[in-house]
Amino acid sequence: MNKRIGIQGIKGSFHHLVAMDYYHKDVEVMEHMSFHELAEKLSVKESDEAVMAIENSIAGSILPNYALINEYNLSIIGEHYTPVNMNLMAVKGQKIEDIKKVFSHPMALLQCKEFFKKHPHIKLIEDADTAEAAKRISEEGKMKVAAVASPAAAKMYGLEILAKEVHTIKSNATRFLVLGTERQKPNGEVLDKASIKFDLKSERGSLVSVLNIIRDCYLDMTKIQSLPIIDEPWKYSFFVDVIFEKYEDLEKGLDVLKLMTEELKVLGIYKNNLV
Repeated sequence: MNKRIGIQGIKGSFHHLVAMDYYHKDVEVMEHMSFHELAEKLSVKESDEAVMAIENSIAGSILPNYALINEYNLSIIGEHYTPVNMNLMAVKGQKIEDIKKVFSHPMALLQCKEFFKKHPHIKLIEDADTAEAAKRISEEGKMKVAAVASPAAAKMYGLEILAKEVHTIKSNATRFLVLGTERQKPNGEVLDKASIKFDLKSERGSLVSVLNIIRDCYLDMTKIQSLPIIDEPWKYSFFVDVIFEKYEDLEKGLDVLKLMTEELKVLGIYKNNLV
């Protein structure tokens, strides 16, 4: 039986392409139209694992996804960086001048902001998924509307690409997390990256003290993200990624951080995939 992999969106979406690229084998793709649904279905094991976008080199972090990982007690078991190639596509036989509306995921539209400044006659409309917007336009044969999606989506749903690579920065890339419900096991692979979450007391210098411990334990911090704690105004949770050479350094750091934070949670220990 093929492994069931949850994705946000449908076949032809960037999540689908990442799933195919990451697993390098036959998997059963479980389509979900929201990140919330993806996290919920994984938590009750309707899928075995899932891929979830977490940050983009242009648009930044997808903040709600940090909260979803924490809320559903999901474990980060891997990561995957992929170049993002955004394309404007529509039913065949049209030009950009004919297009009145463009549908796509809000993160995709944000990454193409500069392109659409040059075409002010086009109205941008946020949609649930890049590939789903392309599929709907194709099935309905809609004219004067277009989608922003991957070249694979254009080919899969028979649309014509009106403009290639419409994203603002050509080195545009997105980091995806691979999620499961249990901690990753090494299985002969070197695990050298960890994602942790902690809450801090509202005391002066508390964050600086934590960052000093991370440094002193030879942990290389690659990411820090704060989120407000909903039921405690002006208090924040911090999500931190660190790279380490020795697992003992990570253990030492975690032992100290437990004493310095109100709550410390290891979201995952996995292989650093940024090359």
